[in-house]
Amino acid sequence: MRVNKKYSCLPAEEKGIHIINIRAIEDIGYDQHESTLLNSLSKNPDADCKYGLYFRDGKRKVDYILVYHYKKSSAGKTLARRAQQNDSSVRSTKQDQPLPGKGVQLEMGESEPHMDYHEDDKRFRREEYEGNLVEAGLELERDEDTKIHGIGFVKIHAPWNVLCREAEFLKLKMPTKKMYQINQTHGLLKKINSVIQKITEPIQPKVAEHKPQTVKRLSYPFSREKQHLFDLSDKDSFFDSKTRSTIVYEILKRTTCTKAKYSMGITSLLANGVYSAAYPLHDGDYEGENVEPNDRKLLCEEWASYGVFYKYQPIDLVRKYFGEKIGLYFAWLGVYTQMLIPASIVGIIVFLYGCATVDENIPSMEMCDQRNNITMCPLCDKTCSYWKMSSACATARASHLFDNPATVFFSVFMALWAATFMEHWKRKQMRLNYRWDLTGFEEEEDHPRAEYEAKVLEKSLRKEHKHKETDKEKLTWKDRFPAYLTNFVGIIFMVGLTFAIVFGVIIYRISTAAALAISSTPSGRSSVRVTVTATAVIINLVVIIILDEVYGCIARWLTQIEVPKTDKNFEERLIFKAFLLKFVNAYTPIFYVAFFKGRFVGRPGDYVYIFHSFRMEECAPGGCLMELCIQLSIIMLGKQLIQNNLFEIGIPKMKKFIRYLKLKRRRSLDHEEHMKKKQRYEVDYNLEPFAGLTPEYMEMIIQFGFVTLFVASFPLAPLFALLNNIIEIRLDAKKFVTELRRPVAVRAKDIGIWYNILRGIGKLAVIINAFVISFTSDFIPRLVYLYMYSENGTMHGFVNHTLSSFNVSDFQAGTAPNDPLDLGYEVQICRYKDYREPPWSENKYDISKDFWAVLAARLAFVIVFQNLVMFMSEFVDWIIPDIPKDISQQIHKEKVLMVEVFMREEQGKLQMLETWKDKDKKKGENCNNHSPRLSRSHSGSLSSCHSYPLDV
Repeated sequence: MRVNKKYSCLPAEEKGIHIINIRAIEDIGYDQHESTLLNSLSKNPDADCKYGLYFRDGKRKVDYILVYHYKKSSAGKTLARRAQQNDSSVRSTKQDQPLPGKGVQLEMGESEPHMDYHEDDKRFRREEYEGNLVEAGLELERDEDTKIHGIGFVKIHAPWNVLCREAEFLKLKMPTKKMYQINQTHGLLKKINSVIQKITEPIQPKVAEHKPQTVKRLSYPFSREKQHLFDLSDKDSFFDSKTRSTIVYEILKRTTCTKAKYSMGITSLLANGVYSAAYPLHDGDYEGENVEPNDRKLLCEEWASYGVFYKYQPIDLVRKYFGEKIGLYFAWLGVYTQMLIPASIVGIIVFLYGCATVDENIPSMEMCDQRNNITMCPLCDKTCSYWKMSSACATARASHLFDNPATVFFSVFMALWAATFMEHWKRKQMRLNYRWDLTGFEEEEDHPRAEYEAKVLEKSLRKEHKHKETDKEKLTWKDRFPAYLTNFVGIIFMVGLTFAIVFGVIIYRISTAAALAISSTPSGRSSVRVTVTATAVIINLVVIIILDEVYGCIARWLTQIEVPKTDKNFEERLIFKAFLLKFVNAYTPIFYVAFFKGRFVGRPGDYVYIFHSFRMEECAPGGCLMELCIQLSIIMLGKQLIQNNLFEIGIPKMKKFIRYLKLKRRRSLDHEEHMKKKQRYEVDYNLEPFAGLTPEYMEMIIQFGFVTLFVASFPLAPLFALLNNIIEIRLDAKKFVTELRRPVAVRAKDIGIWYNILRGIGKLAVIINAFVISFTSDFIPRLVYLYMYSENGTMHGFVNHTLSSFNVSDFQAGTAPNDPLDLGYEVQICRYKDYREPPWSENKYDISKDFWAVLAARLAFVIVFQNLVMFMSEFVDWIIPDIPKDISQQIHKEKVLMVEVFMREEQGKLQMLETWKDKDKKKGENCNNHSPRLSRSHSGSLSSCHSYPLDV
């Protein structure tokens, strides 16, 4: 029952009922009907506590929650309640912070059976840790009488003096009383900005933080000695909920539990199961009737809703609620999505250009012209027969949509787009640093992780056992060498596994193509290539999605056995391993199609075989670019649809439903308990824990690779990325606001290692697109033919130029087609795509000089393209300053204003000091005219009245 808790929320004098009478009522047994009657007559204390957002007194705000499991026998429940009631009712102002649970444990020990050793150990550690938190100045309140059976909650409140002390330690920049005017644009720029504001007004979120500001408060690192500089008119709102929870979390990490030589902070206590969870509270409910306005509700309406997909994000409100690190992620995602708009428009134009010129493309017209009567060599041994080139007409026409001169322009454009995007983000980041008062922020070394402390303790205990005197221990490379070796072997094995799977899919493609070629229907034979490509890509997609999850778990395990010292080191090493494995997993099939398929086929009569039976795959007559486009589009769209969206929606909801079923099975509630509204900390406990931003960044970085690395083969990639990101922003926002516990706000001034990864992908994209254009597409062979071999300066005859001839009598024994008359006539010469000498030449089937001319042109294009685009990218990087001019001016202005404030304050103090000295001198002269006795007493009073502490 929570009837006692309800009454403990109010002082006994206000209730009008003596608290001992309530206890007597409970002891007599009238706790069902009478308690309900009393509750109906009294004010609802849960409403006074705002359902868990405040302590029972309704005044002190809950800044943090610690959750633990406990075991309690039914015999001790009444005594426990009584002890809690007694402790909370006689609580004084000074002793509000000691936990009500301490009296419970003493009384329970007399009546309850002895618990097991591990439960006792956890309870002792909790007692010591919570006592140390109280010594650190925090105020605590326990609640074990909740709707979740076996779960206890410790509510933590940081009083004003603790907040001031820790804000000074953390060097938190807080707004001062001094306000200054932000430099505004003038003339034409001002008019343009006003027009843009009017146009974009419908797509701006309706939040106060997003409105353009003309004035800004001067910020300064908080100092208790200079509190007069800050606006402390409303102390309750001076430190917002995000800052309060950050301060409490710093104290939790710093406070240790030292029983039995075991130094433990909150991370160690969570890792060892002493506490099961620790989290700050959400501001309140985000839906329902009569919900009080709060930032969470506002975020849900103006940010985490699919109905506002067309609006800008309220980034300042996101930062205010979740902290700078999460705010920077959503700001980066918003900038990336905005930059995809021009890339999508240009990609659509390139695609439409291909559609408009497909009927004018001479090579595809020649391939589709049945009058040419070009007979091609069989695609496989024995079962495959000769075939007409005109049967590949559809593939050739489709290839032109993505393999045309505009593709080269688009590749250059996307390389410059990537450089512009990085520079634009750096400038946006500096603007946010200025707005969020992070310009002088430097990250300090984090506290050691729980696993690192445990390893160090284990090492020191081993040395103590050997009777060696040791200084403060730390892990060296020798201690980590087995983990480093495991990491190296594990990563090599995973990369090898990815290559093996891709090789298995290649075998599937070859064997399936041979099997389908046996089909007697002409339609079946004509669709062999499309069928094999589509099914193989789907298999690749399924394998990629499965291996992505597996590799994520393996990367985490490999990082854990390394035992990094701090959370930052852990995160960076995890990101590196996960990105390496997922990059190889996602792009290996695409790299195969782009650069290896059709390169090592051989020629008719001398094919290259796998396992002495399977012939290597050949590209279609129109080239492998169309297959690369299919491969890229299906994998990209499949990953975005299944992995990024369905998994993000489905898995959290499934986990939430499973937790709900477990809690429903565990708790036994009466009707009255069931009808009560849950406390805020109980509702938040049922949410999914925050697992970090690494998965969110990872999926966007992989998508960035799809957009930039192989964009020459799929100009519509930016468009599909844009459509996905519009949904992704609102999906992630909804997850953070409604599905996850509120994360601890973390200060950060940039996106960290992800920026370096983005730059690396941008550089790699230039090289890969150069090779795709020169080796995968037919762009270079066409240029070589046009300027070296064309008789009339047109592309007529290009297809015939790229095909070599083969005499069917030169087939190896057992490889000729079983049905040579399948086309209705006997074939003497068949054609295949390669640059080789004809069978009537002296050096028949040798590589011709045309091959070397094309190869030289391809290599020359790679060198010129790469250096030209790299130079243009560096030029863009150089010409765009990292810090906007207006922001640098504002930062300088802030420094000047701060110096003026301190100089004015110093002058005021000196003037005040001079004034007091003059007063003391005048009063001293007046005192000389009195008697010595009076002068002594008077001077003593003067000295007592005019001795003020001065801080000059």
